[in-house]
Amino acid sequence: MKKTAIYAAYLPQYHETEDNNKFWGKGYTDWVGVKAATPQFEGHNQPRVPINNNYYDLLNVETIRWQAKLANQYGIDGFNIYHYWFKDGKQELQKPAEILLQNKDIDINYFFTWDNAAWKRTWGNIEGNDWTPIVDNAQMTGTGVLVPFEYGDEGQWTKHFNYLLPFFKDPRYLKINNKPVFMLIGHSDKDILIQMGNCWKKLAKENGFDGLFIATKKQNFFSRPLFDSVFNYEPEYSAWGKRRSIDKRLKSRFGFESRRDEPVRYIYQYDQVWKNIIRNAKKNYRDEIIGSFVRYDDTPRRGKDALIVLGESPAKFKKYFGQLYKFCCNNSVDFMLITAWNEWGEGAYLEPDQASRYDYLEAIRAVVNANK
Repeated sequence: MKKTAIYAAYLPQYHETEDNNKFWGKGYTDWVGVKAATPQFEGHNQPRVPINNNYYDLLNVETIRWQAKLANQYGIDGFNIYHYWFKDGKQELQKPAEILLQNKDIDINYFFTWDNAAWKRTWGNIEGNDWTPIVDNAQMTGTGVLVPFEYGDEGQWTKHFNYLLPFFKDPRYLKINNKPVFMLIGHSDKDILIQMGNCWKKLAKENGFDGLFIATKKQNFFSRPLFDSVFNYEPEYSAWGKRRSIDKRLKSRFGFESRRDEPVRYIYQYDQVWKNIIRNAKKNYRDEIIGSFVRYDDTPRRGKDALIVLGESPAKFKKYFGQLYKFCCNNSVDFMLITAWNEWGEGAYLEPDQASRYDYLEAIRAVVNANK
């Protein structure tokens, strides 16, 4: 049996930035939507409140040090940090990763997933537009594109690579066969993306690596020479990849009498989503990076248009994650993904909250210890 490393998705949104102030209002972070969320039906667990009201700031190195210590304590091996890079070296939300790089004593492994797409106004739970609650008195204008996205030319690609190189050289950065792991979410401009990827692999070899290990979402796969693997972002792949509305059983269970009574557009069953994940993993583990999730409810971002996976509990999570993790260890899977460490705006987090406290983290630790 080989220990499979667990990497939890990490959102670096929780700090004030100039652009967030401009786009969403002064002082905006993801905490704004989290605090403003309201229950959409009876028994709906919103808003989610971090334990001890710990609405932290990721510009504080001690916060990141606390997160790393907590992750290590409960069996999480590393963070899969979202990366936002646009043309001409423009970045968003890069400071937490830079703080991590500068503080070598923070004991946590990590790698980047590049959200290589334009920033758009796709968050918000105000009817009739895509604005967030903090600016609900503003008027939506234009295309809704906050930051346009372009790959640029080879000079731009080299500039981006050189920014990433100190991270790649960090001993804490995840590597497979001396290849730094780098994941991509978007897949636009395929021809340019292939050229850029090949340029980066060449630059990696020139800097002492054996290339780059590049992966993309399974739905986006189009080129084996470029991509070394694919990953499933969960619960997206196993739930709303086949989007449907509330089913009859859930209607009956939660008392939704008619279409008019449906409080949100899309609801999925926790048990079924997890069964889909495990089924897919057993079928495709040799060719894919296995994904998993803790829980999911993006009401803070989308209100009545939320995607909600109902039926979560620490006991269920321990059961299903335990089955998946044991399978991965038994089949010598190098690492797996979990959504998420701190996606509070999506209700996808391992960090302790007021309702379940440390129960989900305790479940992870129990599963890991049982499979040593």
